[in-house]
Amino acid sequence: MAAPLRIQSDWAQALRKDEGEAWLSCHPPGKPTLYGSLTCQGMGLDGIPEITASEGFIVNEISKKSIHISCPKENASSKFLTPYTTFSRIHAKSITCLDISSGGGLGVSSSADGSMKIWQASNGELRRVLEGHVFDVNCCRFFPSGLVVLSGGMDAQLKIWSAEDASCVATFKGHKGGILDTAIVDRGRNVVSGSRDGTARLWDCGRSACLGVIADYLHMLSRWSRAALSAL
Repeated sequence: MAAPLRIQSDWAQALRKDEGEAWLSCHPPGKPTLYGSLTCQGMGLDGIPEITASEGFIVNEISKKSIHISCPKENASSKFLTPYTTFSRIHAKSITCLDISSGGGLGVSSSADGSMKIWQASNGELRRVLEGHVFDVNCCRFFPSGLVVLSGGMDAQLKIWSAEDASCVATFKGHKGGILDTAIVDRGRNVVSGSRDGTARLWDCGRSACLGVIADYLHMLSRWSRAALSAL
């Protein structure tokens, strides 16, 4: 699994000032997070800032609209684009997940402030507030139709919502720990959820039923490895 790189959300503004700084980090799976920073050393004649990275990171390329960063130790790299618009009034705290509808008209986002909201992608105008999860909402995404939203939270529940009236049309229960991520299968007949309880579940949306569970897969992999070694 590739190690994701992250960068300060307003890096484009911060790095256009002399000695301006922006933080960045690399999150290798199963290892401690690597933290670093970017520093502006001044502006070039072409209007592009001259950026240096702290130890462990490299600035591969920078333009007026993007910056490409790598972390050689973890063989990770990412290109970050400058936002052409910013919506600062949708949430009060950091955003935990975000998705845009297939047509591009709507956005849905969840936040550390405990809320999940649907908004107009063109101007950030709030359309709906989706309320029903207990505790944090970790993930949210649109179904291919753009009219339905799937969410998973720390309350171990998976929910399906109407983007038109904000009603919760289905709730899936079965996980014993908070849901960390979800995926929609094909056109949305089935969905998959992964949880802190160490399981992944496949669900039938029409029947609100669990079709299968993958449990303790790391433990099973370890057993298979030991069996293979004993057979040598």
